[in-house]
Amino acid sequence: MQEIENFLSALSNYVWGYPAIILLLGTHIFLTIRLRFVQRHIITAIQLSLSRPRKEPGEISHFASLMTALAATVGTGNIIGVATAISAGGPGAIFWMWLTGIFGFATKYSEAVLAIKFRVQNENGEFVGGPMYVLERGLNSKLFGILFALFTVIASFGIGNMVQANAMSNMLNESYKIPTLLTGCIVAFLTGLVILGGIKSISRVCELLVPFMVILYFLGCIGILIVHYQNIPESIILIFKSAFTGQSAVGGFLGAGVRSAIRYGVARGLFSNEAGLGSAPIVASAAKTKHPVQQALVSATGTFWDTVVICFLTGLVLVSSGAWTQSSSPVEIVRNAWNSFSGVGIFLLSISLITFVYSTILGWSYYGEKAWEYLFKGKNIIIYRGLWVIGVFLGANIKLNLVWTSADIANALMAIPNLFSLIFLTPIIVKETADFFSNKRYTE
Repeated sequence: MQEIENFLSALSNYVWGYPAIILLLGTHIFLTIRLRFVQRHIITAIQLSLSRPRKEPGEISHFASLMTALAATVGTGNIIGVATAISAGGPGAIFWMWLTGIFGFATKYSEAVLAIKFRVQNENGEFVGGPMYVLERGLNSKLFGILFALFTVIASFGIGNMVQANAMSNMLNESYKIPTLLTGCIVAFLTGLVILGGIKSISRVCELLVPFMVILYFLGCIGILIVHYQNIPESIILIFKSAFTGQSAVGGFLGAGVRSAIRYGVARGLFSNEAGLGSAPIVASAAKTKHPVQQALVSATGTFWDTVVICFLTGLVLVSSGAWTQSSSPVEIVRNAWNSFSGVGIFLLSISLITFVYSTILGWSYYGEKAWEYLFKGKNIIIYRGLWVIGVFLGANIKLNLVWTSADIANALMAIPNLFSLIFLTPIIVKETADFFSNKRYTE
């Protein structure tokens, strides 16, 4: 078993090494250029996300689609992941993470354009789509569609299910002595109640849960920043300055040069917002929309909220509080920062982590289900949902080194075919974009 773990760990480091990071970031920049900086439409995109289409084809509203995607995206990576980037790459990593959010907007936008362009209706009359359908119908490659769906199912049970349940149960056990068995039972039960109703049930819960958890986390961060308000200007300068000069901490942990700041900032940013992974367009395909670009703009705002806003806010909290200089452990860095907020910080952090984790379980359940549906032609969905609930319970109660590593590899194997489809089908994305913005009946 140890040999298997060592092999998978080495493989994970390889597939998520510099070639993958270059491919992801390169695709972000390439699409930004080809789409003439589509990020300039961010205000329009936010306005569209709040609209409520009624008669357009699809299953859920723009807002419900965005909240479901954010449920899967906004998770422990926005808290612990940011601390990991800072501990390994210094404060400058936050700048590079922030930059991936800006350029990642174009990639997530492009994913959604193609997903809706090539979506289909299943036997129940529901609209379904995602990279598996893009690969099959856009690139005429059924094999790569199957492989993408297979890797999505594997990744969903890992990073979207068992790992999340494990993080929640361990945190509650360490902080409040709640037995992991009890946590597993409760979370599995609540998950089952929601996912049995399909995307409409999941989206309804996410519409309520995601705004609550984001606002709560935002208020907690603002509280910490108020406590350390005098350090904010200096911290912002440090973040931008050390992005290009490097900055070592005084706490004695890994010193950070420019190369480390870029590497860890870009890597954690890419992994946090999932732009290029191919997951978010699966739920975007279910949205009611009269044009692919309309929903694509909404979908792309997920990258803005996840990385440009939430990750940057987290980074500013960790730097301005001085917590980044006090420990080499990302978990301890986060704890130290939130401990500085008048005794209520740890409680708010716990609630934020619980809601972040639970929302991720719900969001990823839909991604995995649609991939399962593609593989098995819509059959045995109830089996998948049952396995998902069991996975939540098991994840809360077992060690997951092997599961985490396997899911990490599956994530990379999802991204590669998805990114190539984006590159090869760029002319379609450009054409759809030009059609939307040149037609007044779509933009008015």
